[in-house]
Amino acid sequence: MEIINFSEKDSLLNSFIREIRDVTVQHDRLRFRRNIERIGEVMAYEISKSFRYSPVPVRTPLDAAEVRVPQEEVVIAAILRAGLPFHHGMLNYLDGAENAFVSAYRKYRETGHQSFDIHIEYIASPSIEGKTLILADPMLATGSSMELTYRALLTKGRPARIHIATIIASRQAVDYCAANFPEDRTVVWAAAIDPGLDGSSYIVPGIGDAGDLAYGEKA
Repeated sequence: MEIINFSEKDSLLNSFIREIRDVTVQHDRLRFRRNIERIGEVMAYEISKSFRYSPVPVRTPLDAAEVRVPQEEVVIAAILRAGLPFHHGMLNYLDGAENAFVSAYRKYRETGHQSFDIHIEYIASPSIEGKTLILADPMLATGSSMELTYRALLTKGRPARIHIATIIASRQAVDYCAANFPEDRTVVWAAAIDPGLDGSSYIVPGIGDAGDLAYGEKA
């Protein structure tokens, strides 16, 4: 499985990462959402470089031209709710893509938030049979939500290629995905990979709760 870590490269993407991490900036919800969206735009552009392309003729006012355009059938699948601005950023660039939405959430077993189960509550998706599936979730903490989302989407078909797109991943989650996704058809794209998790399985140093930062705290 190929793993791409953008933080290892010098890129403008790192400026957006700095802002979503910075506690003095991240509590501006509008700016936080926009930064997540911008990271989605950059990542969609990078993922598009792996697509299949073919020349297509186009007529200009003066003559004929030929443009190479992607031939991929793409489905972008967002994990709610934190995945929405990330998904929207990708859709800004992959505007011909189909879209899927999955509600996957942690249900804690006790008040200390030390153990939890992942529940899938809602799924809306087109067929993904033979298509390129982009699984978009800004935080990849343990990898279990991503895997369960993928298993749920398999009821809609078997994708030809799988791109796991995330902003902040833990090293454990990347290893988990490598062990639980098809090795020959999957690429992990991460803006940054952090070293570990705390006792509640939040990524450290991470950014905190992306859903709360984007949309407000849950009651």
